[in-house]
Amino acid sequence: MTVAANMAFSMKLRRAPQSDIDTRVNRAAEILGLSHLLARFPRQLSGGQRQRVAMGRAIVRDPQVFLFDEPLSNLDAKLRVQMRTEIKELHQRLKTTTVYVTHDQVEAMTMADKIVVMHDGRVEQSGAPLELYDKPDNLFVAGFIGSPAMNMIKGRIRANGTVGFEGPAGVKLLLSGAPAGSDGRPAIYGVRPEHFSLSDDGAEVVVKVIEPTGSELQVVAKLGEQEIVAVFRERHNFKPGDRIRLRPDPRVVHLFDETTGKRLSN
Repeated sequence: MTVAANMAFSMKLRRAPQSDIDTRVNRAAEILGLSHLLARFPRQLSGGQRQRVAMGRAIVRDPQVFLFDEPLSNLDAKLRVQMRTEIKELHQRLKTTTVYVTHDQVEAMTMADKIVVMHDGRVEQSGAPLELYDKPDNLFVAGFIGSPAMNMIKGRIRANGTVGFEGPAGVKLLLSGAPAGSDGRPAIYGVRPEHFSLSDDGAEVVVKVIEPTGSELQVVAKLGEQEIVAVFRERHNFKPGDRIRLRPDPRVVHLFDETTGKRLSN
């Protein structure tokens, strides 16, 4: 079937008038930038164009809700970025409620007004993308949202006098506060890679791998026996084996209970 026939198929099954079918198909094609492709066949289309045809089949039905189930999973990286933008623009034009299922947290963060994070059939947390990024309710959400993932460091809270965190091999890490009566409590110290900075009073780490991406420099390092990742926007001439000192920003550090994984107020 041609693009036009594909998009009109559901309307034909309803035995809709041909004039109504033509109007809806042309409207959907215009929205999706497919007007010049209506006479083509699937074999003559790119992967992104085929995805738009599939969206067109839904649009002509004028639904109250769209459901996208991992629509970009079979596309290459460049096309996924392009289609993310197109789907978001489509949603902004149509104003139709859209449920978008994905395992790709970058898609969720960039496209959603509201994210619902599910694990084993249970809702772990829901909210705006940056709300989940800045204040995850538990370890699962904290590890799922963000790329590179949040660093999770096991240790104990030290709140006898100066508040801090004792990580692997006795490494001392900064805290802005801790729950009352938590001195010595086992916990997970969460810090995102971009929230490290170089500082003489930071914790010493050993550089293992340097991954320049162009806009960022990702550094994989050892903190005691634990591997962590730090991200810098500046250029640094690190080499494997270098010893550097990293200071986490205590204002954006996250604490989680070691047993339950739940967020601790601090």
